Amino acid sequence: MTELTLAEISQQLDSPNSKDRLLALVGLRHFSPEDAVPLIKKVLNDEMLTVRSMAVFALGIKPTQECYFLLVKLLETDPDYGIRADAAGALGYLEDQRAFDPLVRAFYEDTEWLVRFSAAVSLGNLKDPRAKDVLLQALKSDEVILQQAAIASLGEIKAVEALEKILTFANSDDWLLRQRLAESLGNFNTPKSISALKFLVKDSHSQVSQTALNSLEKIKIN
Repeated sequence: MTELTLAEISQQLDSPNSKDRLLALVGLRHFSPEDAVPLIKKVLNDEMLTVRSMAVFALGIKPTQECYFLLVKLLETDPDYGIRADAAGALGYLEDQRAFDPLVRAFYEDTEWLVRFSAAVSLGNLKDPRAKDVLLQALKSDEVILQQAAIASLGEIKAVEALEKILTFANSDDWLLRQRLAESLGNFNTPKSISALKFLVKDSHSQVSQTALNSLEKIKIN
């Protein structure tokens, strides 16, 4: 398949067919952020949610100075919670430390669990130790998916002080929580985390035991 030029992609982004606009966004993957972002902006307010969602994601993987501000504005003001969640996720891809405060606000103030989930995941991506208190709060959530995000992100920021809290999930009935824990523990090289991983290697669910084995290998290599 012949790669499109920037002029052809720009034209395709104006197509009335949403599939054309989606394909145009995919075509931008070959171009620099400086070339891609002006075209991505053309469809940030597209009538089709799938096109908008892909455009928001694209801002996270084609970083320019402008992307941070565009994403924060979407996170804080967009009426669609799916787009706010996408913006939170894209801010994590940017790994821009300025995103810490907007993501914390989104976690505490947004009423939609999906946005709060994306914010928690992205706080882990930032690897900012200041996120510990927010993530411990997420750990107490009634939403299992928020607990999963918190466990993973506490590992990403290497919050050793939170180890006791996340280890309580080793006996969870939810195997996805146990798997997330096994993955998270690979970031901690401590006697307690290694002991917990050896316990999880014997887990009845194959994906949990395999993840625990991978984390033990990771600790050994590091």
